[in-house]
Amino acid sequence: MKAIVYARGGFDLVDLPVPEPGPGEVRVKVAVSGVNPTDWKARDRVAEPDGRTVPNQDGAGVVDAVGPDVSLTVGTRVWLWEAAWQRPDGTAQEFVVLPERHAVPLPERAAFDLGASIGIPALTAHRCLTVADGGPDRLAPGALSGRMVLVAGGAGAVGNAAIQLAKWAGATVVSTVSGPEKAELAKAAGADHVVNYRTGNAVEAIESFAPAGVDIVVEVSPATNAPLVAAVAGPNATVSVYATDGGDGATLPVFPLMAHNIRYQFVLVYTEPVAAKENAIADVTAAVAAGALRAGPEAGLPLHRFPLANTAEAHAAVRAGAVGKVLIDIPG
Repeated sequence: MKAIVYARGGFDLVDLPVPEPGPGEVRVKVAVSGVNPTDWKARDRVAEPDGRTVPNQDGAGVVDAVGPDVSLTVGTRVWLWEAAWQRPDGTAQEFVVLPERHAVPLPERAAFDLGASIGIPALTAHRCLTVADGGPDRLAPGALSGRMVLVAGGAGAVGNAAIQLAKWAGATVVSTVSGPEKAELAKAAGADHVVNYRTGNAVEAIESFAPAGVDIVVEVSPATNAPLVAAVAGPNATVSVYATDGGDGATLPVFPLMAHNIRYQFVLVYTEPVAAKENAIADVTAAVAAGALRAGPEAGLPLHRFPLANTAEAHAAVRAGAVGKVLIDIPG
């Protein structure tokens, strides 16, 4: 089978034996592989590539073979998550073997492109929306009714998923963006209000939509946005930080945050509690089945496609800040 592996020069396209599933494992014929920022960052952390590690956490395809003690059946369409976390076998290959829990049945209405776009972005967004004090730990219609959610960077993959999931759960959503094109994407995702922080006064604009303050902030750039968050966060709000765009260090205005009992919650989906992941998988699948979680430009998430042989270019596109979701089409 064809596969991409880490190599000293970047990536190599190689032929590998088709793997066999063991107990509790399934083999999936991958149709589409999804690329996330953590995929290229993982490659950067490999000081001495051994030519055996296949990248990419997310993907979608069809169960092709199963090992003992597995409930999934051959022919089941699935979406994949955390395929490459602490494992050498990601989705940038024709067949991948992984534990059954990492292959989730994909609702029939969902295309493989959507399946490959869910994974890390949607699971991250779910966690960001469910860590607030007194808030729900599950998402469903009505779970966030009456809540005001601020999504920073609503045109990104996590931001897009956060907007869609928050709207499905009944929240009012405000999103900040850096330009008119990204504003249109955030609107397409379902944001009720969109603020271009490069034009006008973002604090005043958000306050006009949320005079009592926002309840949940899905934060992509804590260092840059700390003053804005302190100004617009309502009493007992939660700031869910899932990325470090703008720098790794943040200076927080302590007293304004203290006065309103603002909570900062840091989110990394790979190391979050198992129960939280299981809740997210169930809720994200339900949102897909309901048609509430979508991909493509009409959903505010443009798709950028690359062939398997061009995986290096796909990773470079994500690293360069491609707006939308980068996908890799797997042969066959």
